[in-house]
Amino acid sequence: MHYEFDFTPVIDAFPDLLWGCLGTLRLALAGMVLAIIIGIGGVVLRDSQFKPLRLLVIIFVEVIRNTPFLVQIYFVFFALPFVGIKLDPTPTAIIALGLNGGAYAIEIIRGGVQSITRGQIETGMALGLRPLQVFRLIVLKPALRAIYPSLASQFILLTLTTSIASAVAAYELTSVAKLIENESFRSFEVYFTVTLLYLALSWLMMRLLAAIAARYLAYPVK
Repeated sequence: MHYEFDFTPVIDAFPDLLWGCLGTLRLALAGMVLAIIIGIGGVVLRDSQFKPLRLLVIIFVEVIRNTPFLVQIYFVFFALPFVGIKLDPTPTAIIALGLNGGAYAIEIIRGGVQSITRGQIETGMALGLRPLQVFRLIVLKPALRAIYPSLASQFILLTLTTSIASAVAAYELTSVAKLIENESFRSFEVYFTVTLLYLALSWLMMRLLAAIAARYLAYPVK
């Protein structure tokens, strides 16, 4: 079968694809912020003295890590209306992304915090540092240095996971691509271009996360 390539529909709709890229970045960044909040809160609850809270966090992590994201986003999309909460597809996708990323962030952050020994904390207190300074300088920053590569990789994966948000009609790159494909019937041309755009988005996210690490987590230059 002879197939003639025609990228004209893709070129004509390229501004729409760029807007879709912005939608993907919006979902990814909002999902990352929510994931960090869930991750930090989950670590606090995971180490709580109250056993039911610890058990609740463990169950949450295991459920999220052992179910597909597509099932999770459908569950959020269809479950929230049962409790009287009706959200548009985009906020629904952000919540699902935050829950998914948060479950992984809990285990990553918890591993970093556990890498800080009690002796390091006691040394900081012996030097006269205040509790907040001990937490910020001796616990938090070294822990973030230790876990940052894993956390950054998880956030890049979360950026690519936004493509599944098209299943609930959230506005992002894949949903725009589906519309172009339905109108032009140029599946290869559309998804070839989308593949390149996702590679560009991943590279952009890697550069952004690397810049954050260089600015806030780098060791002082002697």
